[in-house]
Order: sequence, then structure tokens, then C-alpha cells
Amino acid sequence: MLSKVISSAVLGIDAYPVEVEVDVASRGLPFFATVGLPDAAVKESKERVRAALKNTGFDFPLKQVVVNLAPADIKKEGSAFDLPIAIGMLIAEGVLNQEMVDGFLIVGELSLDGRIKPVRGALSMAVLAKKAGYRGMVMPADNAEEAAVVESVDIFGMQTLPQVVEFLSNSAPQEPVSINLQSAFETFSAYQEDFSEVKGQEHAKRAIEVAAAGGHNIIMIGPPGSGKTMLARRLPSVLPQMSFDESIETTKIHSIMGLLKQGQPLIATRPFRSPHHTISDAGLIGGGQVPRPGEVSLSHNGVLFLDELPEFKRNVLEALRQPLEDGQVTISRAITSLTYPASLMLVAAMNPCKCGFHGDPLHQCMCTPHQIQSYRSRVSGPLMDRIDIHIEVPAIKFNEIASDTLAEPSASIRERVTRARAVQQARFRADGIYANAHMKPRHIRRYCRIGEDSQSLMQRAMERLGLSARAYNRILKVARTIADLEGSENVASHHISEAIQYRSLDRRVS
Repeated sequence: MLSKVISSAVLGIDAYPVEVEVDVASRGLPFFATVGLPDAAVKESKERVRAALKNTGFDFPLKQVVVNLAPADIKKEGSAFDLPIAIGMLIAEGVLNQEMVDGFLIVGELSLDGRIKPVRGALSMAVLAKKAGYRGMVMPADNAEEAAVVESVDIFGMQTLPQVVEFLSNSAPQEPVSINLQSAFETFSAYQEDFSEVKGQEHAKRAIEVAAAGGHNIIMIGPPGSGKTMLARRLPSVLPQMSFDESIETTKIHSIMGLLKQGQPLIATRPFRSPHHTISDAGLIGGGQVPRPGEVSLSHNGVLFLDELPEFKRNVLEALRQPLEDGQVTISRAITSLTYPASLMLVAAMNPCKCGFHGDPLHQCMCTPHQIQSYRSRVSGPLMDRIDIHIEVPAIKFNEIASDTLAEPSASIRERVTRARAVQQARFRADGIYANAHMKPRHIRRYCRIGEDSQSLMQRAMERLGLSARAYNRILKVARTIADLEGSENVASHHISEAIQYRSLDRRVS
């Protein structure tokens, strides 16, 4: 007898339907075959399904069983097909009727005792179910709240295989899972770290506010222990609140990687990812036979922090150029090519020299100018060209450490940042960008016009400080953001003056 159950799999960050066809024939010697480009985990479902059926009181048919996963030309991965295969076999054996499962999208991994374990990508599958017009989804109870974020589709969370059979046979009616989206969003939108905890470093905090307001990439240069990591970890808390669409897109990426915490239906805070400098290019950008998202995609709509930037392998840093420029990363393999979103803010940190104490008044630096330049040149020019703000973070003084005064909280900074972002969104509404950092030359010519006094200031800065030509546009972009924070329509000379301070790595080493 032939049965059909609709299931789903994830390709990239989006789900696609998979028709699980189960054919059970009584003639010939018993065997079990799975076709449709299954990977090892899918092939092993035979043993999980056999044990789950046996241990929950159902019979595993000692017949010729063929399972086809259509479309057959796409490689199937993971264990989410266990439950639909088991349901298909029960239909073929007459335990359930085909009409009972029609219109349901069913996913789930089976334990040997019949329990249903969570799967990856539940949110993407729920989005598919809504678009395709299915009447509901049957899935693991642990994934139900995550999928219930998608409205207009009934989500039924199940604990065991017998519970699914009872539900599909209408002997145990069940209410769909529902969540209060507004309440969930508010619950999970609080940040654990706040700028009020950062003592001193007012100049660095101002630079981070400017970076957040304009979406600018930033690099912090300072000796060990000066607070670079502490500042970076608090940057997401001053970025504008995530929109619901941003939250859904971010949650999709973390869902397919299995990174959602238990009981967390969606991600409502901006991600902060901090990979170690030993990471490979595949770990940072994404990769694998069937490409998986890397750290740049997990940082989508948030912050990617690279500490000790010169210690990263050069080929790893060079791979960052496409996502920083395009806001997405494309990974091509022989079997497929996938594009993952990667719209992020890059925050980097590095020592000023190899020993870490160049320019520190309390420690003597033994590095020569050549050694300092050699250390800094580990980061290529094309990558540095994509970083708008360079800020020096000196060692914090004792009286600042010992002070009991709380600094300005993140909420106050976020208000100013949000106002500046609103101005930029209105300005670029017709241009397809949302922040000053993404301005092209035509936008700079239009929105960053400066007077003769500012032009004179820029000329002196480039000549006396040894600023490169590529720093010119960067300074104008940052000055535009400073003006937006001030609520100024025009870019004035004092905006230019502050922006020039944020190009320290372009200066000649002496």
C-alpha cells in the first residue's frame, strides 16, 4: 500500500516541502530502502523508526518497504523525517487513514522509546506552512513556541508518537499552541550588559555612539586591559530596537543552527558574536558540503566582534570583504549555491603594536616603527578601507576605576542613536539603504556637501597627518552621522574636525 505524508527540510534559511512516500509491499523478502538523496542521518531513521514503533505498541512491517523523499534531486539532511516516515508506515499498515494526515505538515525526530525530539529550522518550516496554506503543523513540543511565532497557521506540539496517532485519528483533540507575541518580544528584548557599567573611556563611548548611529564599522586600538572587549559587548545595547521582521530573519538563522535556547521562541536582541582568532574561513563565512551559515550570518542584524584582529589568518579576514560590502554572503559548492544574509556591524580590536604598549605612558614600548608598521599591516588595506572609525582606547586611570559614579546608561544613548537612524531612513528611503555607512559616492556628493572652511580643514588634515585618499570619503560619512546626532541639516567644520579624530590608523607611525 502507498501512503504520502508532507514534511519539510531547510535549504539556506528557507524551508521547502518534502513529500514522504512510503510503499509497503507484502511480496518478496523483507527489506527497507530510502531513496531521494538521503544523507547518513536520514538513512539511519530506519532503525529509529523500527525501535520507536516496537516500543510504543505498533508493529514494524516485515515486508518490502521503500521510502521516497521528493523532490529526489535535492540532498536531504537531518533527522526531521523520522516522524513522517513512521506516520507513513502506519497509514500503509491501516492504522491511520490517508485523509487524516492530508493538509498537515509533519516533522520530528524519534527517540527509541517513541518520544519526539526537537528539530532545527522549525520557524522556517512554519513560514512555509503559512505560505503553502497547510491546515496545520505537527511537530515536537519543544519547537512549538518557536513555530507559533508565525500567525495564521495552527501548530500542534507533540511529546510522543502515540500522542500523534491519537491526534490524527481524532480520538484525542488538541488545541493549537499560541503565544503572546508582544509579551514574548518584550520579555526577550532586554540586554544583560549596559554602558552604565563602563567607567571612564568617554572618548571611546562617544565613538561607539557615532558608529551605532551611522552603522559604521569600528576598530579600537589600545593596550591589554583597557576595556576594548567590555565596550564592544555593550554596543548591541545602544543599537535601535529590533523590528519584528529583523527578529524573524535573525531567528531563522539561529534556528537552523540549533542555537535557540529552550523556551525562547524568537530572538529580540541584536546578536553579538565573538569568534576566536583561530577560526577558519568556513567557520567565519560559512561552508560545508551543503553550506551552513558562518559567524557573519549569525551576526546578521547585530555585531561581529573580532578581538586581536591581526592574529586572524589573512585569508579569513580577506573573506570578510564580500559580506561587509554586500550585506550577504554567497557560498558555492558543486551541488548547490546558497546565499545567506550578513548585514552586520564589524567591531574589531587590536593592540597598537606587538607588545601592546605603544603610546602607553605607564609602560615602555620596545617596538621599532618598522615593527609597529609590520604588525599593523597584517590587516590588509582593502579590509581597513571598509572600517570607517578608528578609535584609540587608552588604559583607564585609577581614579576612574575607583569612582562609584555610574556612567550614562545604554537606554539614553539608544534614544539618540534611534533618532539619528530615523533621520537617515527618511533620507535614504528611495535609495534602498538605511544608514550613512552604506552611502555610495553619489550619496556623499549629495548629502555631505561642506563649505570652504571645512574643505580647508580636510586639506590640512590630509597633508599634516598623512591621511590617505581613501580616508576622505570615510571622514565625510562619519561627519554626516555626527551632524545627524546633533540634528544639523548641514555638515559643519566641527563635525569634520571630530570625524578626523576617528582615523588614527591612517596616520604615519613615528
